[in-house]
Amino acid sequence: MTGMNGGVLDEDLIAGMRDVTPLMLGIVPFALVAGIAAVDAGLTLAEAVGLSVIVFAGASQLAAIDLLGSNAPLAVVIGTAAVINLRMVMYSASIAPYFADYARRTRAALAYLLTDQAYALSVAEYQRNDDRSRWRYYLGAAASLWVVWQIGTVVGVVVGAGVPDAWGLTFAVPLVFLALLVPAMKDRPTTIAGIVGGTVAVVAAGLPLNLGLLVGAVSGIVVGLLTEAMGR
Repeated sequence: MTGMNGGVLDEDLIAGMRDVTPLMLGIVPFALVAGIAAVDAGLTLAEAVGLSVIVFAGASQLAAIDLLGSNAPLAVVIGTAAVINLRMVMYSASIAPYFADYARRTRAALAYLLTDQAYALSVAEYQRNDDRSRWRYYLGAAASLWVVWQIGTVVGVVVGAGVPDAWGLTFAVPLVFLALLVPAMKDRPTTIAGIVGGTVAVVAAGLPLNLGLLVGAVSGIVVGLLTEAMGR
């Protein structure tokens, strides 16, 4: 951990901001798509921004918007978002030891900003550099993502359907997920979970109430856990 030297602490904050910058190339179009999707689903600017600020989760946010636009029951919307975000429980458990010395309020604030990108960058940096101010590096990366996501969502809501299809923004969504998925498939259980979850979601796409995504996510998680248990 660093000492209480202001320059060093500022350097850690800036390091987090610097390291997350390349990832913004995928986050910006993703956020724009989320805003545009909110408009297409009939949400107002206030509703879209409120959803973005409260949920702050790209995958589940898009799924929730799609389900809301399809008039799916609220229980299905919440259940789908919760299942998609189950990975955050694992992220939290993994990164928690690095934040164990901080006050509960600090940890709660850091938890709100948890994303795939912030988690991956921070844990990798902590393992490389034990002298980093952990919460400041994490805040530099996570808060930057939060700001860009909110701005991108607002812009997407404002411009709405005015964005030409030729820009291909919707194509950025699967690319972002693939960029996160492929590195995560690092062993047999996670690889099988990803393949099964994706396959089931595609096959079940025609289920009523848009339950295909929920069924796919649950199937992938269950199969991955079973595979891991059988391998012990």
